[in-house]
Amino acid sequence: MKENVKYGIGQQSFEQLRNDGCLYVDKTHFIEKIVTSGTRYYFLGRPRRFGKSLFLSMLKCFFEGKRELFSGLYADSIDWDWKGWPVLYLDFNVGSYKDDTDELEKVIDNFLFKYESLYGVEVSDKPCGLRLANVIEAAAKISGRNVVVLVDEYDKPLVNNIHNPALFEKNRQFLSSLYANFKSSADYLRLVFLTGVSQFGKLSVFSSLNNISDISFDDKYASICGITHEELLHNFQEGIKEIASYRELTDKETVAMLKEHYDGYHFGELCPDIYNPYSLLNVMDKRKFFCYWVQSGTPTLLAEALKKQRADLNEILHSRATQQDLSKLDADYIDIKALLYQTGYLTIKGYDARRDDYLLGLPNEEVKKGFLEFLLPYYANVRRGEVNNLVFDLIDDFEEGRAEMAVRRLRSMFANYDNRLGFGEEANVRNAMMIIFDLIGLSVKAERATSAGRIDILVETAKYVYILELKFDGSAHQGYEQIERRDYVLAYALDSRQISKIALNFSSKQRTFDECVIDGEKIF
Repeated sequence: MKENVKYGIGQQSFEQLRNDGCLYVDKTHFIEKIVTSGTRYYFLGRPRRFGKSLFLSMLKCFFEGKRELFSGLYADSIDWDWKGWPVLYLDFNVGSYKDDTDELEKVIDNFLFKYESLYGVEVSDKPCGLRLANVIEAAAKISGRNVVVLVDEYDKPLVNNIHNPALFEKNRQFLSSLYANFKSSADYLRLVFLTGVSQFGKLSVFSSLNNISDISFDDKYASICGITHEELLHNFQEGIKEIASYRELTDKETVAMLKEHYDGYHFGELCPDIYNPYSLLNVMDKRKFFCYWVQSGTPTLLAEALKKQRADLNEILHSRATQQDLSKLDADYIDIKALLYQTGYLTIKGYDARRDDYLLGLPNEEVKKGFLEFLLPYYANVRRGEVNNLVFDLIDDFEEGRAEMAVRRLRSMFANYDNRLGFGEEANVRNAMMIIFDLIGLSVKAERATSAGRIDILVETAKYVYILELKFDGSAHQGYEQIERRDYVLAYALDSRQISKIALNFSSKQRTFDECVIDGEKIF
């Protein structure tokens, strides 16, 4: 690669990317799997900005017979006649579908009018489904070849209204009437490929097409979007060297940092580690480690879901789920784990063959930092934008042995806080404390098991160990007695570090920590 490599950040057009000479990680071998499988209907679910649109654009160019764009890529070597097939491309990225209740109808009408004009189909006031069927039949008869239908972000009009039942249902019915024609037009179809975030069970495309292949969890297609570690090392060597030189790191250190910040996604049982492509391209271009993907979209949808379900955040971020649990969304009941997984904030961290389920967790440091920073102001009295300073101040306190200062800092965070998510006081405070200590990034363990019980929070630094016990509408003295009675420090009897025992009580009446005992001394 040359030093002036073009990374094509945010580029969703395969044709433009290739014509502009941008770096492209070859994913065209997946085309061979698709065209030789014998399957005509596909669905691929992946989080936003993971390359779904680019892959669909690549399929479009392939079926249109634009062989010149595939020069040097795997697809150029497969047995294919390159004569071109009629392609209908429906892109739902063009709208938000939130405010204008007729926006979905307008988008589909424009899509249908374009292809009605192209294939000489009389424009009518028939329902959109019948118009689509007419276009598919006309395109097949005129070209002499069956039609390829590509639908990008097929579920965006639903996902964006998952907390707006009326508009969600209106859009669902409209889309159902459109997608139902994939089955009735089967004789004229070569391929239907849909991308999106989730399956919606009540949508006709899944309820009527019993032979649709959902490849979202298929190990054969695990790396169809995103960048594997091998692809990183093969395609981004120059970028790695530039970051290393700019940041005064070795190549090995740079790769380790890239892995820590942007790797860690898994989309199946045997899926290799997948890097977030959007963040990877940005860090290569800007040579700065930053939360690019998280900052590109605010997860307000998740905050709304957390508020409605009063979910235990600690349980969710360290939970288990089956493939079926993670595959679908339903507006009647939003499975918060499925929503977090499908939107990219949770990923698969392990597979239990005996239970046939997945262990879930945050994929990497970018998501952990960005997601928890976003959520913290919902749980504690912290303004957005102040989170970073708070985190670094707490790190300094714990690393320098300033236990009292750390506790007083925590107390101020909960002074007259506004419980915006509507949790009970205890659940809210526990969630907030979990977020704070996860953000600190020190060696922190929640519910640390000992021979006599469980430590609420354990913080370890190079020189200090902090044992924290939390009480709610009780007393710090009770918490401290529990630490002593259960001898939580026994596990550190041979540890050379200084141990501090901290007990805190949260008062729901005063809405803050009202009592604190540190190493037997009452602080407030």
